[in-house]
Amino acid sequence: MKDVLYLAEIEQAEALLKPQRIEVLRQLAEPVTCTAIAAQLGQTPQRVYYHVRRLVEMGLAQQVSERKVRGISEGIYQAAARSYWLSPRLVGRIGGRRAQDELSLGYLLDLAEEIQADVAGLDRAAPELPSIGISGEIRIPAAQREAFLTDLQSTLQDLFTRYGGAEGDAFKLAVACYPKGDRDE
Repeated sequence: MKDVLYLAEIEQAEALLKPQRIEVLRQLAEPVTCTAIAAQLGQTPQRVYYHVRRLVEMGLAQQVSERKVRGISEGIYQAAARSYWLSPRLVGRIGGRRAQDELSLGYLLDLAEEIQADVAGLDRAAPELPSIGISGEIRIPAAQREAFLTDLQSTLQDLFTRYGGAEGDAFKLAVACYPKGDRDE
């Protein structure tokens, strides 16, 4: 079972985003039969099997084994992942897209999705995943914003130049700077 499954296909999202199917998927955290899920949820095994079959078709669950019960084969199923990440592209954006420049909020949304897809694709079971995440808040007077952005670009360009050789392990570096919203923390 994967730790995270990144959903980039609309069909996968449609298959997942149904309340009954989400409940069935929760039951699939451990290997289990449709009959056992039906008993737990108070549904018929046929109804549960319908949902499980759709989850398997979309790669959200898998049959892990099979057993014979009174001469009938019964599948044992499990979720394909512990958690599922939905690509922001599936939701879409309202309105026309502006030209993507490095100073637009649309560019930040695209960058955030790229990071999400990259991280979801990593093998989190690998023995060593060198990574770092840093987050902080700074306050910049309006008169100094342009100087700050220039300094930030210069600092990053220096890092890219100093460590941008063709040898060694490849890492991606993404920096986002955006106005802090009024959300509660």
